Amino acid sequence: MHAVCSWLTVGLIALALHFPQVSGAAALPERITLDSLEKLYSKVDFDHASHIKMIKDCGVCHHHTTGTLVNDANCIRCHKNSSATQQVACKSCHSVNPFTAETMQVKGQDPTVYHNDKPGLKGAYHQACLGCHTRMKGPTGCQDCHARKPEGDALFHAGAYAPQKPAGKKHGQH
Repeated sequence: MHAVCSWLTVGLIALALHFPQVSGAAALPERITLDSLEKLYSKVDFDHASHIKMIKDCGVCHHHTTGTLVNDANCIRCHKNSSATQQVACKSCHSVNPFTAETMQVKGQDPTVYHNDKPGLKGAYHQACLGCHTRMKGPTGCQDCHARKPEGDALFHAGAYAPQKPAGKKHGQH
């Protein structure tokens, strides 16, 4: 019996080494820090593990998983012959600064064709998060997930930087 257990253990280890995706499931991050808007908002400490338990299908949030082809219909229009993806992070395709000539240009293609249909990182997060949160009755307020910093208040004329009403005048009076 001991010999059977030893061979079974060796076999399982060999399988895990031969098929890395079997052991790779444990490598999924439990928490992810989203900090692309850190100048204006506090970092979001995203609870990836709880979202995985709730949703159970990675394709709901991601256009692909590591080692697979892109499955988003919009991306497939041009990337149907692309190789399997190596990263699933939103920022690996969606740029923090989407409107620069470099990020809009489709590399290796007609120089007049641009990725003007691909949202930037902020847009991609908001499309995915807000759409799902609306359907599932999750938080949808701007500061429910990330508190605005004073720099954000200054940019958006909010908080301490909000325009003050003139003293003694009611709203709508001139």
